[in-house]
Amino acid sequence: MLGKTGRNFAAGMTGGIAYVLDETGEFARVRCNRASVDLDPVVDPQDIELIQNLTARHAELTESPRAKWILENWETMLPKFLKVFPHEYKRVLGVPRAPAALAAAQSAPHPVGAVREPPLPAASASPSREVLRG
Repeated sequence: MLGKTGRNFAAGMTGGIAYVLDETGEFARVRCNRASVDLDPVVDPQDIELIQNLTARHAELTESPRAKWILENWETMLPKFLKVFPHEYKRVLGVPRAPAALAAAQSAPHPVGAVREPPLPAASASPSREVLRG
């Protein structure tokens, strides 16, 4: 996601991964419903390559000046991307939640009406492929 998101982004998100460009910090502060997701920095080389390729493809197909600018300023813009990773999806994949993410989730304000759901029972099978939203 290269543009502004609506309020309550990721509400009820239990699967897939989204990558969001958060230039001002507003997404993490007020636009993302963090009740069921962690906002992780993008550090995995595969994630970095995927975001760069998706941005390049978007620029190619739409001639988006914004996407082109992001690519031209990649080293500056990369740290501003966040990986929106659902807690449940992490659990199914066996990806541990970072202690900082756990602390942030417990202290993060939740939008009005947001409900913390109890953890789901352990899944018996892992997903066959990763679903991307971006």
